[in-house]
Amino acid sequence: MDNLLFQVFSDDRFMDLTLYQYGYEKCLPLHSYGPAIRNHYLFHYVISGKGSLSVDKGDGSENYEIHENMGFLIEPAHINTYCADREDPWEYAWIEFDGLKAREILESAGLSTEHPIFLPQSEQAGTLLKDELFHLASSKTQSSYHLIGHLFLIMDALLSGSSSRRKTQNGKRTQFYTNEAIAFISANYPFSITVEDMANRLNLDRSYFGKIFRENMGQSPQEFLIRYRLSKAAELLKTTDLSIKDISVQVGYPNQLHFSRAFKNVYGLSPRSYRQKTRIIKP
Repeated sequence: MDNLLFQVFSDDRFMDLTLYQYGYEKCLPLHSYGPAIRNHYLFHYVISGKGSLSVDKGDGSENYEIHENMGFLIEPAHINTYCADREDPWEYAWIEFDGLKAREILESAGLSTEHPIFLPQSEQAGTLLKDELFHLASSKTQSSYHLIGHLFLIMDALLSGSSSRRKTQNGKRTQFYTNEAIAFISANYPFSITVEDMANRLNLDRSYFGKIFRENMGQSPQEFLIRYRLSKAAELLKTTDLSIKDISVQVGYPNQLHFSRAFKNVYGLSPRSYRQKTRIIKP
């Protein structure tokens, strides 16, 4: 295998779990990254060698020594630094990902900024995860559905193979409320809905609803609503001839200027530039 494999995933139609980048690298001695903040979740699994991870936890940094058959998680919005060993630099496979289910899966696997280290519960579990990561890193021409399918298999291997896996609570009421709120957003995002509307639909106090939604999703209901609307707008920009004004109205933004500002804040491009860059040409 080459010393470096690096792939970028640019299909943003997938909301539960989606990829951003993935690859494999056999690092040089003392090769490092950071201190830096990531926008999405990043997971590395060490194939051989060793290195170190430093995580800023707000009240100080914590350092971890990581070696073969261990993994480490980097969460978005946290400062991290990681570095290959001088004498025995690591090689690893890695994925950058995010999505509505990402936080739930990682928490169930016992992974977070407070507990960023993954230890497989068996040699077989580690091999399964490594093989899935290698398959993804080597994928260059496969379809988006193939790649997302293997991302789900990686998440399954991560969850089922974690030695710190947490037992899930079937019927957890706060998760039920969150799922109901997401269903309400999915059905009503084109309309002028508010967080109060969501809370009222569930007969919950607004502040309590906001608290449990953030605990389950890692973002506020308002942030989720914005990103949901804009993901629908991105799909329409790529696949239809609708005007930007019509799209803004269809996804719940009657004011086109407000829509354009919100879209650029999330995607880094204006709606027009995004359409030009990602336009799907019909045969």
